[in-house]
Amino acid sequence: MQSLVARGAALIAASTLALGVAACSPPPKKSSGSSADAAKATSVADLGGLDKLVAAAKKEGQLNVIALPPDWANYGEIIKGFTQKYGIKVNSAQPDASSQDEINAANQLKGQANAPDVFDLGGAVASANVAKFAPYKVTTWGDIPDALKDANGTWVNDYGGYMSIGYDSAKVPAPQTVTDLLKPEYKGKVALNGDPTQAGAAFSGVVMVALGNGGSADDISKGVDFFSQLKKAGNFLPVDPTPATIESGQTPVVIDWDYLNVAQGAKLKGKMDWKTVVPDNAVLGSYYVQAVSADAPHPAAARLWEEYLYSDEGQNLWLKGGARPVRADAMDKAGKIDKTAYDALPKATGKPVFLTDEQTKKAKDYLTANWAKAIG
Repeated sequence: MQSLVARGAALIAASTLALGVAACSPPPKKSSGSSADAAKATSVADLGGLDKLVAAAKKEGQLNVIALPPDWANYGEIIKGFTQKYGIKVNSAQPDASSQDEINAANQLKGQANAPDVFDLGGAVASANVAKFAPYKVTTWGDIPDALKDANGTWVNDYGGYMSIGYDSAKVPAPQTVTDLLKPEYKGKVALNGDPTQAGAAFSGVVMVALGNGGSADDISKGVDFFSQLKKAGNFLPVDPTPATIESGQTPVVIDWDYLNVAQGAKLKGKMDWKTVVPDNAVLGSYYVQAVSADAPHPAAARLWEEYLYSDEGQNLWLKGGARPVRADAMDKAGKIDKTAYDALPKATGKPVFLTDEQTKKAKDYLTANWAKAIG
């Protein structure tokens, strides 16, 4: 082992050499914080700090987002907060579009000023389009679990939730397990949010039901079987639920993401006592994926948007919308999380299950082959 004296001498020699080199060399080139610099930036350090990024983003003056419904995970308030904080106009296109629609728009509008700057995607669509993303690590990168981000910053999970059962507590008893939905009290009342062969939420609903009915992430057949039983019992309601069908009482029980069911409860407060439960031992989780477009027309604003989303402020706004922000654990430990909103999230019993890409494909193939005949 090198002695402390020798190590000290080596450091002094190295320092002297460094000073000599510095004296003979031109000063390092500083980033101007321009849009061109931002397009290459993989962190705020590349631009000389957050202030430089803010200045470049304000100079661009606009941000293009797509497929962000204002009532989805509190995006309406998030967009408003970003504009108020930075004075940057947010152009929100096709709020009700799908993840694939986002990618299609990026392809069709490439090179144009109205192309998407950022993406908020389902996992399957994101994994198929990684080449379209620009790597960027936000300031709070260290708080995000390794399993929920790409090591190079190409993509990162942002918010998520658990599949749940939302219900009008004045019309039906509180379900605790998936199998409770087979009881006579739920006759003609249980709706699934969409067609599981096409809609992500409905697909996840079938997987959740499988978990609660003796199946697994590798075998969702018991989920399909359960819906067949639900239909035979007369409990399955073949209506695609919406906020309007919930408020009118047409769909008293809805299988959907917990943050969407929780948002409905908040919206209907005073009109209806809409409650949300994550069924015991059927905890299916999923996160959405956030990424900067490699072809972003406003690259500085795109990166500033990411900084805002992953700041304490942005994460708490997702939480306020009933979604589970990716930095929740770290913020909770640091005392920076909105405890009221955090404690109000539906409780979950059992270890959460997150499907792999392989499990997702296997489940989708099974649904394609068996769903129609199971409920036909």
